[in-house]
Amino acid sequence: MPEPRSKELPVSLLTDPVMIEACQVRDCGRIFQLVKARAGIYPSMIARRCDLTPSRVGEVIAGRRQLLHMDVIERISDGLRIPGHMLGLARRSWETPPSLTAMPREPAKAATSAVEPLVAGLPGADDDARSSAADTELSAKLARHAAETNVNTLVLDQFDADVERLARDFVSRPLPFLIPEIRTAQGGVFQLLEGRQRPSQTRHLYVVAGWLSGLAAHVSLDLGDRSAAATHVRTVVQCAEISEHSPLRAWARSFQSLAAYWAGDYRKAGDLAQAGQNEGRGPGTGTIKARLLSLEARARAAAGDNRSALRVLALAHEARGAAGPDELPGVFSFPEAKQWAYAGTTLLAGGGDEQIRHAISASNRAVELYQSGPEGDRSPGDLQAAHLDLATAYLASGEVEGAGVKLSEVFTAEGYTASITIRLRNLAALLGSEPYRGAQSAVDLRAHIHEVTVRPALASNPTESRWPPGPHKIIWSPIAAFFPPRRTARVSTWLLVSPSTSGRPRATTFRASLWTNWPTYAVSSPTWVAVTGSSSPGCGTTVPT
Repeated sequence: MPEPRSKELPVSLLTDPVMIEACQVRDCGRIFQLVKARAGIYPSMIARRCDLTPSRVGEVIAGRRQLLHMDVIERISDGLRIPGHMLGLARRSWETPPSLTAMPREPAKAATSAVEPLVAGLPGADDDARSSAADTELSAKLARHAAETNVNTLVLDQFDADVERLARDFVSRPLPFLIPEIRTAQGGVFQLLEGRQRPSQTRHLYVVAGWLSGLAAHVSLDLGDRSAAATHVRTVVQCAEISEHSPLRAWARSFQSLAAYWAGDYRKAGDLAQAGQNEGRGPGTGTIKARLLSLEARARAAAGDNRSALRVLALAHEARGAAGPDELPGVFSFPEAKQWAYAGTTLLAGGGDEQIRHAISASNRAVELYQSGPEGDRSPGDLQAAHLDLATAYLASGEVEGAGVKLSEVFTAEGYTASITIRLRNLAALLGSEPYRGAQSAVDLRAHIHEVTVRPALASNPTESRWPPGPHKIIWSPIAAFFPPRRTARVSTWLLVSPSTSGRPRATTFRASLWTNWPTYAVSSPTWVAVTGSSSPGCGTTVPT
């Protein structure tokens, strides 16, 4: 939103009794509301002028914070050009000196509104500005100026459709293929915002820009780049404040809570989720309130506050029953399956036999809902998270074999998001503690977790494939062993060899183990054996070399 040309507030606002009273009692929330409504200075502009953070301004407007420090009051006076005497301050340096107030005419000033520049160039503007002809020409010029726009309804509708499609595809489509599309859509919106639109169109574009920045934030978090994710979500907050879009603002808080949770700052994660529930006009009518409450419950449980976690978890289930339709689908919605998965994690963190049983039931319910839902709505990451919660719950109950079965559902994936990698490593640490330390099954599980968590991260570029074009030969190192399918196997060194069959092509070493349904082979001597199968990219037949 372009900032008003003049920094001066309208005289009508400064002389309004409501404004005068708000200044006398230093009610900054009321002052900010009046400045926004009467001068068109939005919270983000107020924050910039007064050297405050946008979130602080939002809290003041919402009545959740008061500004009492004198230096802050002075910055507000200077930034918004409120005369010092109105706020009980001394005359400010920018105010007109007293010696000039008695002069019959004031020096020429800069334009005090967006209309004044339109008068420039009109014949007889200085002498005839009040004449009927000048007023008519001014109105006509203003109408032409207001009608100028670089977007139309079709453009906005297309952006809305693109955001909806990307939000839906984000759940199940491979991440590398979405990144260029998100980046292209962002660039298109930002380019349009540099031009002129009607105010309602500008707000609409900021909403679109906010949702697209939200997708970019999710991409960064999934790739483990927390710094980039934080930058993107700050843009979401800015767009939400400019557009005054409550659901977007609440979603931004939910994402900030999610990021804090995976950074291990559980108290901050809970506070951010709670703040999202109280943000501005509320989180909206969709499933966002259930999401925020579920995030808070999970964070409180991780922080050790089991009583608060259970209380908030009950509120989350109540919010689910009262939820209306979401504005956007996919990653911006909060499906029932995901809520059950969050409930499982929350209950599991609380510990205790009874809660662990409830956690297993909740996680199983999440798996059932994901597997029975439409294929396009199935989130591999959320399904993996539910399986990992089940594995952790079985392990807490002493059922190492049951944990291994659930882990096998996760090991088949070719790559993991950063959050799944964190879960796997936490589980490996649990397997390395008593009473599991030393048990062969636990050792094997830890070894395989180590293998899958050192794989390359999800590629951020679709042209960067983890496997060169096939068919390939995968050469197993000369270790005598027998590997049955779908069973635990030791981790072995493998060599990825180029497709060439002539000579001895250069090979790339990597670590892997036969956990998937690859064919069975018995190796009785240290000979090189090529291993391929239905689970390996570029597979063919078993060929001795």
